[in-house]
Amino acid sequence: QVQVVESGGGLVQPGGSLRLSCAASGSIFSIATTMSWYRQVPGKQRELVATISNRGSTNYADSVKGRFTISRDNAKNTVYVQMNSLEPEDTAVYYCNTKTPWRDYWGQGTQVTVSS
Repeated sequence: QVQVVESGGGLVQPGGSLRLSCAASGSIFSIATTMSWYRQVPGKQRELVATISNRGSTNYADSVKGRFTISRDNAKNTVYVQMNSLEPEDTAVYYCNTKTPWRDYWGQGTQVTVSS
């Protein structure tokens, strides 16, 4: 069964840090062209936060550059996003996307809340 599972969300104070994890089934992780983190708040479109290719190249949304770092551990079929200097505007449900040659796979999302 193909699965994409996010974890690591929670409540954090402004200025704090969180690391999100995305574990994908080996059958799709190994052929994924890119893996990405998106986020969505109620009433708004889902927005791309960060992407890492199968070759390790990365891209970030301007709003998170310098604060978020995406990485991957191929041995664990897992992609991470380290989020530092979190701001209330980062509050959202974060989703992992795995893009393969024939379709995208999404996880169920993990809530990140930045609040004092």
